[in-house]
Amino acid sequence: MSVYSKTLNSILKQSEEVISSLTNQEIDEFREAFLLFDKDGNGTISISELGVAMRSLGQNPTEQEIIDIINEVDVDGNGQIEFPEFCVMMKRIMKETDQEMIREAFRVFDKDGNGVITESEFRYFMVHMGMQFDDYEVDEMMREIDVDGNGEIDYEEFVKMMSDGNGQK
Repeated sequence: MSVYSKTLNSILKQSEEVISSLTNQEIDEFREAFLLFDKDGNGTISISELGVAMRSLGQNPTEQEIIDIINEVDVDGNGQIEFPEFCVMMKRIMKETDQEMIREAFRVFDKDGNGVITESEFRYFMVHMGMQFDDYEVDEMMREIDVDGNGEIDYEEFVKMMSDGNGQK
C-alpha cells in the first residue's frame, strides 16, 4: 500500500469517526450552514464560496489560507468541500473554539497569571461569582479537581474538570 493510500485511508477513517459522533442537531445546523455557503447549489463549496463565507463571518483569509483549509479536509482531492468534509471542518473549528473558551476561563480563575489556580483563587471565584457554596462544598470540589493533591489546579486538571463537567469530549 502506498503512502498516499495509507494517508487517504487515515483521513477517511477520521472523517467517518467525526461524522458518526455528530448529533442530529449538529448535522442539521451544519447542513443549514453548508447550504448558505454553497451559493451555486452544486453540492460543494468552492474556494471562492468559502472565501465569501469566511469574510461574511468577519475573517479575511488570503486565497492560500482558504486553499490550505480546503486541503485539510478535502478527502477526495477535488479542491472543493462536500458536505461530509464540511462537517469535519466545522467540528475542528468548534473544537478549537471550545479549547479557546477553556483557556479564557482558566485565565479568569488564575487571577495572578502564574499558570495555576490556587485554592484561594478557586475559593474566591466560587464565593464571589454568585455561587452559593459553603466552605465544605468548595473544599470537596477542590479535592476532586486537584487530582495530584498539590493544593493547586493546573491547566490539565482544569481542562478535565471543564470537559467532565459539561459532558463534552
